[in-house]
Amino acid sequence: MPHPSSLAQDAIADTRRWLERAVIGLNLCPFAKAVQARGQVHYAVCESDDPQALLDTLLDEARALLALEPEVRDTTLLVATGALGDFLDFNDFAGDAEDRLADEGLEGVLQLATFHPHFQFGGTTADDITNATNRSPWPTLHLLREASIDRAVEAFPDAEAIFGRNIETLERIGATGWAALDVGRGSAAGTSEETP
Repeated sequence: MPHPSSLAQDAIADTRRWLERAVIGLNLCPFAKAVQARGQVHYAVCESDDPQALLDTLLDEARALLALEPEVRDTTLLVATGALGDFLDFNDFAGDAEDRLADEGLEGVLQLATFHPHFQFGGTTADDITNATNRSPWPTLHLLREASIDRAVEAFPDAEAIFGRNIETLERIGATGWAALDVGRGSAAGTSEETP
């Protein structure tokens, strides 16, 4: 297996920092802490600037995830460092990726969640702090096992309230509080670039 490039290493470090400080630190996903603490989160990087190569990598990562027991690898974060820097292109790609996963017979087996540095909910402005609930340092495709989601939801009966609570959290801390988390690109290396 080739040694990951320094860019890939930086992207994984940035993504870990974001997961630990924002997603877990702000409790944006109450299910993330346990799998991270147990080492069941797999981090992968695709450095290609070709969306087709990213899609191929996503399918490879989906197969690799399902080849292992959940106790070993419960979820995968695939970070794109070369493709889909534009959020609208990324959003279109996510739809295509879900279709391909379904074509592979993985609908109902895996779920795809997406995060992007420029994520924007419909009906919001780019600087609306609530967009930060889905903003990551790099374009990121998150593969989750449906069975694990079902178990987590059973253990957290108020799962429908998570989205509303996250919006309230981001509005409470505001742009200053989000910036203080230092979870932008390059933050793990001490050369943080602000994520708009």
